Amino acid sequence: MDVQKKKIAIIGAGPMGLACAYHLVNQNYVVDVYEADDRLGGMSASFDFDGLTIERYYHFICKTDTSLFELLDELNLSDKLRWHNTKMGFYYQGKLYPWGSPMHLLTFPKLNFISKLRYALHVFYTKSVSNWDKLDQQSATTWIRKWIGDKAYYLLWDYLFEMKFYEYKHNISAAWIGTRIKRIALSRKNLLTETLGYLENGSDTLLNALQQAIEAKQGNIYLQRPIEEVVMKNDQVQGIKVNGELLHYDTVMSTVPLPYVPRIMPKLPQTVLDKIQAIQNCGVVCVILKLSQPLTVNFWLNINDENILIPGLIEYTNLSPLVDHILYAPFYMPHTHAHYKNSNEYFLEATLDYCQRVNPEFSQDWVKASRVSRYDYAQPICSSDFYNQLPAIKTPIEGLLIADTSYYYPEDRSISESVQLGKSLAKLLE
Repeated sequence: MDVQKKKIAIIGAGPMGLACAYHLVNQNYVVDVYEADDRLGGMSASFDFDGLTIERYYHFICKTDTSLFELLDELNLSDKLRWHNTKMGFYYQGKLYPWGSPMHLLTFPKLNFISKLRYALHVFYTKSVSNWDKLDQQSATTWIRKWIGDKAYYLLWDYLFEMKFYEYKHNISAAWIGTRIKRIALSRKNLLTETLGYLENGSDTLLNALQQAIEAKQGNIYLQRPIEEVVMKNDQVQGIKVNGELLHYDTVMSTVPLPYVPRIMPKLPQTVLDKIQAIQNCGVVCVILKLSQPLTVNFWLNINDENILIPGLIEYTNLSPLVDHILYAPFYMPHTHAHYKNSNEYFLEATLDYCQRVNPEFSQDWVKASRVSRYDYAQPICSSDFYNQLPAIKTPIEGLLIADTSYYYPEDRSISESVQLGKSLAKLLE
């Protein structure tokens, strides 16, 4: 068979899988994308929120997201990219403070000048890091404490780690948190102003354009088609089993979360399965509220308050203006945690209580609609030495490649990283 006509199956129709399919059809491969969900997008998928199409989980764009910008340009979507000056807040022990600029740091009353100086120097240093190898070997909590001191660490960082990673909070890689700090720090108009971006009509704008481009080149996207098994024989991939039928493919590329891989690929070498199963993940229960008015002026609100069991609140419409006001309250935790098993009503009631604490004027009359979404594997636990923990993308099975958001490391999850890795996966077949 002509190499340009090889048949490729991609598992997962999130931004990574779609970007991979887009580049492969442009190389004249025959490509089929399989998605278990009833819609495109994975964590960037949208839903009908009482008449408003909105993403189930929040996303934003930074000025460093060059891979996304390149793809938007290719798809003639650059005019859909919008930038907005945003504000950040910090809710500490019952009081809301402005945050996110040198002036806010200087006027913050809970830290002394030396702590503030050390904090600023840490951000300044992290902005300049280009090689993360040394930080890959360090714990984030140890690294931050060394730079800013115990008082500033416990006031500004410890609760965030606790409320996102629970028992894993001391296992997080310094390289992973460092890239998060750098990405946000470089997305500023100037020292006093943070600027973030979004796509007009949300991630659907990109997802739909990718679908159209793939289908225009005779690629196929099959929704509600969960993969039962990736079939392999004599160390070579044979294809995939869907609805009891074996479909033959020359190459199979998986972009779904790694924890799903052992179930659909039980015949992978045990050494690969062991590596996959050793990687821990956090789930998320995300409460979304449609409000008649904003809760605060902030897009992002970090929280350190013993009465509020989440690391922050995100008011999406303080970034992307809409008629109604959209607020996300993400409860991160390992999906095996007892707290994760609580009902949707529990998390909704907790969020309403948190809104009341943050803004005493808040009333439940403000709530026009609510939704609770869950994702079991929202965030890989990127611990120290994470580079060496990941199995190779090219498996020992000829024609079988696996990747998920873990492979963005040391970068955090973003749509830009998704489309970059999707492009890289496609290049592996050149």
